Amino acid sequence: MKAFPVLRRLSAVLALAAVCAAPVHAADDWPSGKAITLIVPFAAGGTSDILGRLIAQELGTTLKQTVVVENKGGAGGVLGADAVARAKPDGYTLLLGTIATHAINPSLLPSINYNAAKDFAPVILLGSISNVLLVGANQPYKSVQDVVAAAKANPDTIAFGSAGQGTSQHLSGEVFKQLTGAHLTHVPYRGSAPAIQDLIGGQIPSSFETALVALPYVQSGKVRALAVTSAKRTAVLPDVPTMQEAGVSGFDVSSWQAIYAPANTPPAVVEKLNKTIADIVAKPEVSAKMQGLGLAYTPNTPAQFADFQSAEQAKWAKIIADGKLKPQ
Repeated sequence: MKAFPVLRRLSAVLALAAVCAAPVHAADDWPSGKAITLIVPFAAGGTSDILGRLIAQELGTTLKQTVVVENKGGAGGVLGADAVARAKPDGYTLLLGTIATHAINPSLLPSINYNAAKDFAPVILLGSISNVLLVGANQPYKSVQDVVAAAKANPDTIAFGSAGQGTSQHLSGEVFKQLTGAHLTHVPYRGSAPAIQDLIGGQIPSSFETALVALPYVQSGKVRALAVTSAKRTAVLPDVPTMQEAGVSGFDVSSWQAIYAPANTPPAVVEKLNKTIADIVAKPEVSAKMQGLGLAYTPNTPAQFADFQSAEQAKWAKIIADGKLKPQ
């Protein structure tokens, strides 16, 4: 009779050991042949898409695993992010998240279905990139101050495009309005590519875009770059002044890109992803490609990335509140 309590205690110990070992086994078993899907929440052709495909290709090679990129654009990244938030937390669905999906949208779009702080497991911050104010080649504006003067003289008649509601390009325009007093009208698109095409075609006179996407169009003379939004000039467009150099004091906005998994993904899988991707971006050939995208990577753990995201959410919540910005 006395053996039963001993057996019960032994069973409890074994059960606890199994629970403690589960994360380790999860990492050992992952990936197990099932394809990994990396969702890019924007249209093909933009910075997020280019970076996502680079990471997916290298991740597939490193893990000897199929990694598929799925573009799920719309609503400033909300649709793609929401899909990952609702995905099974097994390490086989990942998100190429951005400043828009996880720092701006939570305050700008309070009705979104996901909670940026609770519904995702931060994996790794890939880097930041500057945006740039562009105007069409046939537009009369030769400088930032030309745009400001025209917008003040004719309020709300000059439009600026962006890759979508809540993107860093959109908020770059809103910060521009706040700091200059210029009244411009925002025109959101479903990604960078359609915004650039309308800028070239003359449907919109100006647009904020990432430096990488802007580069070939600036080089070809189809658009003009007036200023970059970061505090320092970008290596992608070294001859383009910063907003501060162009006379807009205090302007400092950079777009960042990162990898997320759904919340409750086993911590061991998240750690394995972090270390694997960190090793990938440290490879000289990958690092060179990322620098070519204008991205500067600094090694970071999931915990450090989570702290960064929290600070970014607080920063943009204040900017959005101060500007009384509302969804369009």
